[in-house]
Amino acid sequence: MRNQCKPAVEAAFLNVQNAAQYMGISVNTLYVWRHRRQGPPSFRMGPGGRVMYRRDLLDAWLSEQEQADSRSNPALNPLNRAPRQRERRRAA
Repeated sequence: MRNQCKPAVEAAFLNVQNAAQYMGISVNTLYVWRHRRQGPPSFRMGPGGRVMYRRDLLDAWLSEQEQADSRSNPALNPLNRAPRQRERRRAA
């Protein structure tokens, strides 16, 4: 039996290319998010300072994004709220 390595997307730590592939986005988008400090948490690893992502933190970040979206979270959908009554203006 041959020794088979795990696919990159199953590893605990992912480089930028594998993290982008795992999330289904472009590498450029991931770099832009990192530059703007908007995306998932990342860190530099090793003497060369390679940018890496922990897969469990990617999953957590994606889950947070899903919960923050009104299309995925019914509690945030404005159409699920009861309509508010307008206040009548009083004549002066």
